[in-house]
Amino acid sequence: GAAMQRFLGPLLCLWALRLPAGGGAAARGLDVASYRERVRAMFYHAYEHYLESAFPYDELRPLTCDGQDTWGSFSLTLIDALDTLLILGNVSEFQRVVSVLQEGVDFDIDVNASVFETNIRVVGGLLSAHLLSRKAGVEVEAGWPCSGPLLRMAEEAARKLLPAFQTPTGMPYGTVNLLHGVNPGETPVTCTAGIGTFIVEFATLSHLTGDPLFEDVARKALKALWKNRSDIGLVGNHIDVITAKWVAQDAGIGAGVDSYFEYLVKGAILLQDKELMSMFLEYNKAIKNYTKFDDWYLWVQMYKGTVSMPVFQSLEAYWPGLQSLIGDVDNAMRTFLNYHTVWKQFGGLPEFYNIPQGYTVDKREGYPLRPELIESAMYLYRATRDPTLLELGRDAVESIEKISKVDCGFATIKDLRDHRLDNRMESFFLAETIKYLYLLFDPDNFIHNDGSDFDVVVTPYGECVLNAGGYIFNTEAHPIDPAALHCCRKRREEQWEVEDLMREFYSRKKTKKFTFKRAPDHGDRENAKDSKDASSDKAGEKRNSKKSSHSLLSCPSQSFNSKLAVLGQVFLDNT
Repeated sequence: GAAMQRFLGPLLCLWALRLPAGGGAAARGLDVASYRERVRAMFYHAYEHYLESAFPYDELRPLTCDGQDTWGSFSLTLIDALDTLLILGNVSEFQRVVSVLQEGVDFDIDVNASVFETNIRVVGGLLSAHLLSRKAGVEVEAGWPCSGPLLRMAEEAARKLLPAFQTPTGMPYGTVNLLHGVNPGETPVTCTAGIGTFIVEFATLSHLTGDPLFEDVARKALKALWKNRSDIGLVGNHIDVITAKWVAQDAGIGAGVDSYFEYLVKGAILLQDKELMSMFLEYNKAIKNYTKFDDWYLWVQMYKGTVSMPVFQSLEAYWPGLQSLIGDVDNAMRTFLNYHTVWKQFGGLPEFYNIPQGYTVDKREGYPLRPELIESAMYLYRATRDPTLLELGRDAVESIEKISKVDCGFATIKDLRDHRLDNRMESFFLAETIKYLYLLFDPDNFIHNDGSDFDVVVTPYGECVLNAGGYIFNTEAHPIDPAALHCCRKRREEQWEVEDLMREFYSRKKTKKFTFKRAPDHGDRENAKDSKDASSDKAGEKRNSKKSSHSLLSCPSQSFNSKLAVLGQVFLDNT
């Protein structure tokens, strides 16, 4: 009966995938352009009511047409929706919001904020908007992308989070007071995702501002989790950041753990970091060995590997998208199809779904308009162009409009069984759900750029290529341009030039030769390991390539030697 149907369901779906062209969404007349326009209309229905009824509060309450502060007091929905405006092509509103945020948002407030949520929504949203602002026609500063008002705001918000990382393990507290730091008596128990979801935003900040502290604390936290994995290679759900003892020992890919795995992959891609990727691949093996059954993922005890909850959580639906990023498309599709059958059963993904019983779990029947399944559909559609993925987009548009649309926006679905609603519209609805839906139906969006189109930007530190594609979405769907991380290298270059000058200075002064070892930094970790001679060779290369690199610049910056010589500090001639 039902069990057999559940077993055969995915197989039949897979068989259908192998049908010759002529089946699928396109043949059944799924009009991509009209769905794209419906998604655009959904965005404005929600966004305009937020501005009208809820701004400057964090979020809209759609049933009472008013607003509330939820994660702090940052006009959060505005920050979260900013890059979605540009993806929809609305440059004038993007520009207006940028100036509103500069005037109105203050982080010097006596508010207890979630370190995790503030990072992914506020820091991530501001960084993304900062990197996209030139594309949106904002007048940018001369030093952009290495300076700018949104970058300064992102840095200010991130600095408010740093006190949370001052623990014996380097794993952060979950909550911080934006004015006073960590409250005395704050609980030391943090979820795994709340520790391992910083590297994308913090490494971006470090590379743009030249302050390595952000990336350093994010890396230290990632490594502390890795060090505390169980003998069978799994991590639990919550850990004490003072003692490094696991408090909740359920291991899985969903709530409380999810974005830790996501950021190992995305951090590895963003920073071209083999170590982060090999950590993920080790976890991936353990996850397959202990938690995967019939293309579903269950929860198991982290030390023993015994099943603790045979439950699918809606947050886990990001996993097929993550698998597609590492090229495991076949497994991703099979799991995605399982998840899509749940969506079709309810018109949304319940927070928890009991896999053996094939039904919702008590008190977890809601769907707060989460993006994860749509996110996976977008990634998989980019990878396969399989039209069945567009059908999930269609189902999402139809059911969200039918069930959750109200006069003042879109409301969280409290119970998928009877379609009761809750008086809340989470900021991620505009940041993620709408954005991924729109990108699924907009194959020509600039976000999908394959590198054939790009901008060359002249910075004070040289030329740099931006907007060539390959965007890395943070876990709140804020796109980060990985090329931007290579635009602001001045400080490192100068540090090398100082060392080169010193080497030259000493070799002329004395017969004894001094060798200076360059500290490997950011992007050069691999090179430093690969070759001990690399550092001494680079000095020569730098000097030799100086002429050629200057000819590429339309406004060459003065070499460091000249700056020092002008200041009368160092003379390298024999005078």
